Amino acid sequence: MKKVLVLYYSRTGNTEKMAKMIAQGLTDKGVTVDLKRVEEISVDNLPEYDGYIIGSPNYFGTMAAEVKKFIDESVKYYRKIEGKLVAAFTSTGMIGGGGETVCLDILKAFLIHGCICLGFTRLGHYGPVSIGKPDERVEREISEMVNKYAEVLKRI
Repeated sequence: MKKVLVLYYSRTGNTEKMAKMIAQGLTDKGVTVDLKRVEEISVDNLPEYDGYIIGSPNYFGTMAAEVKKFIDESVKYYRKIEGKLVAAFTSTGMIGGGGETVCLDILKAFLIHGCICLGFTRLGHYGPVSIGKPDERVEREISEMVNKYAEVLKRI
């Protein structure tokens, strides 16, 4: 069975709510999921997963320092996590506030690792972006992301 790490940082709880929706959706699809706050896990755990879905709030158009630190430390596994499936998500304060750039920054780091990164045609192209608390639109986008992620994960 495929095993995925849903990793996130959340200060207000919005990103955490999204992470929990993602983890539940994957579990419902038969994927083994570890749902972890970035502070609860070491980069040394990265190789044991088939994929990662990483979320961060938007801080000045990029990910939170805690997520960036984790990604920076992942250089230890450069060329050792190649081929893993990655997706990203974020919460932000307003439309146009930089949510897409947060997802892009996360995906960009894992592209450099040689990971397979998902893009989307019917939702936020780089991953779900919640404006404040996740609403029905975000729930639909997360559902679509989970469906595509699980489908691709089972093929690789």
